[in-house]
Amino acid sequence: MPPLVCPHWVGYSLIVPWRRWYQNPATILGEHVREGMTVLEVGPGMGFFTLPMARMVGERGKVVAVDVQESMLRTLEKRARSAGIADRIVTRVCQPPSLGVKDLAASVDFALLFAMVHEVPDVAALFGDVAAALTPGGRCLLSEPRGHVTAERFAETLAIADAAGLAAIQTPKIAWSRSALLEKRVG
Repeated sequence: MPPLVCPHWVGYSLIVPWRRWYQNPATILGEHVREGMTVLEVGPGMGFFTLPMARMVGERGKVVAVDVQESMLRTLEKRARSAGIADRIVTRVCQPPSLGVKDLAASVDFALLFAMVHEVPDVAALFGDVAAALTPGGRCLLSEPRGHVTAERFAETLAIADAAGLAAIQTPKIAWSRSALLEKRVG
């Protein structure tokens, strides 16, 4: 049976301001996302991380937000327009197993996979697409919720990422999460 995808209505509970108390985007992403970067976010929901990343990449950068749910992306777009940063965000609806990002080959500096890999039916295809989009040496922050993903399952996920050419180089501490910073191997 395929994994369940977080329903649209749950997205509203994920963008509440008090979430920043324990998962602050600036703290989590500050050392990874810089001005002028191209960032890929898979499963952005309504943009809890997307909007802060769009501010971090500045006017010269962009965030490509890819989701299977058009309704999530519509809400994200509305929030981005209200924040005055919609021109930095490109939204795309994808159809599994592909992210539909072949046009981004070797052009993404950083990718974010936050609390969504456990919902993907073909994890190998996901990591293959992310690895293909990343520049050589590009990085990907993977974070999965402890309540949904066991340590064993997270280790399996890391092995699949490694097989796609994404090596775990750090284990950042993120509240309520199992996390790893991955780097695309060169060569």
